[in-house]
Amino acid sequence: MKRYLIERDLPGVGTLNSEQLKGTARAGNAATEALAGKAQWEQSFVVADKTFCVFKADCEATLHEHARLAGFPITRITEVASVIEPGTGIG
Repeated sequence: MKRYLIERDLPGVGTLNSEQLKGTARAGNAATEALAGKAQWEQSFVVADKTFCVFKADCEATLHEHARLAGFPITRITEVASVIEPGTGIG
């Protein structure tokens, strides 16, 4: 599977409380389950008016289907070419 970053414009998302965020996560989890192994949600970063989500998926079409099932918009999908971490520079 390929790794993707998904940007979602969601005005006010940064003001959601923990219960509201749990509900959002539940919707995402249900959509992931419905896709039967075609997508894996790794994590999301919530800022004032956006989320940046890290997913693994077989293709971009699966990510659009996940968004439809969960009821989340997609502003932009970017395929990750490679990952570097602090440990990448050691050795």
